[in-house]
Amino acid sequence: QVRLVESGGGSVQAGGSLRLSCAASGATYSITFMAWFRQAPGKEREAVANIYRGDGSPYYRDSVKGRFTISQDNAKNAVYLQMNSLKPEDTAMYYCAAGQRGGAWYRPLDQHEYNYWGQGTQVTVSS
Repeated sequence: QVRLVESGGGSVQAGGSLRLSCAASGATYSITFMAWFRQAPGKEREAVANIYRGDGSPYYRDSVKGRFTISQDNAKNAVYLQMNSLKPEDTAMYYCAAGQRGGAWYRPLDQHEYNYWGQGTQVTVSS
């Protein structure tokens, strides 16, 4: 079992920044990917970014490229999401997720490919 705890959400004005943190505990040795998903009211949950624990290589959805940065600290079993130049359309509940699938040959992007989830942290961006 893996437990994930997020922190760092909040309310900012457009153009502002926030940094989300996710701390993992438990059977972290089994994790291959850590990811951030988000879900806005009435919309499906979507992958924002993920990172391969093996080499730290990231993925970003197109709408956040150049604005968001995912990083990890394997010694602390933590993953971070630095969000800059925030836009109102970034408003959503953000979830940290951990998966045991994939690797250098395959990067899981679907929420159903992730086994463990945090409780979520709200990000609200006002115009």
